[in-house]
Amino acid sequence: MKRFVVLLGASGEIGESIAHQLAESGWSLYLHWNANSTAALVQELTKNYPMQEFIPVQADFTYEEGVEKLTNNVYDASAIVVASGQSLMKMLIDTTEQDMEALWRVHVKNPISVIRSLSPFFHRHDKSYVVFVSSIWGEIGASMETMYSAVKGAQLAFVKAYAKEMAPLGTRVNAISPGFIQTKMNAGFSQEEIQEIEEEIPLGLGSPQDIADAVDFLIGGKADYMTGQTLRINGGWLM
Repeated sequence: MKRFVVLLGASGEIGESIAHQLAESGWSLYLHWNANSTAALVQELTKNYPMQEFIPVQADFTYEEGVEKLTNNVYDASAIVVASGQSLMKMLIDTTEQDMEALWRVHVKNPISVIRSLSPFFHRHDKSYVVFVSSIWGEIGASMETMYSAVKGAQLAFVKAYAKEMAPLGTRVNAISPGFIQTKMNAGFSQEEIQEIEEEIPLGLGSPQDIADAVDFLIGGKADYMTGQTLRINGGWLM
């Protein structure tokens, strides 16, 4: 029987690494994307894992309509991984209402609405999983990223509450809190700034594969006595 993961944000660098890792572990995937198509990813995964299914689903989570567009195309799920998101580097005084609404929808409201809509599928499975890829800033906050830190913190709070609610049904709900991961999202930093950050981190900078490995661990059956937890993947930056 095929096992399906709904992967939100599959077109990003972290999302793509998660897709490759989960496919290698035998999962079939719904691959959500917005601006950047997952067509090439679907083609590659289908070629490498012909016994599994890889289904692209486009939906814009900056609008509430994106939830229905995605959920109407999903027909089974025993895991949901939220790796979608967008950053915002602004002082709070310069952050607009539109900025705040977009961050809230993309990181919190719409992913939670997807989980609510798809959670009836969990009843089909003895075990099911929800994983949020959050951020170190959701734990400690970041100057110039106040609203981004706020929505990432909201994800962590949701994980704790939903884990308690869903444990009797066999659903494990956890979060991953990445530190500084080398992706295009950090392209705004100068080389000097990146070097300064790297010097603060005992194990240096992280890669998208580090996050993919953590997701694989949380939904692969080897972490089934974990729920409501935040797994820090930050190279020792926050202990």
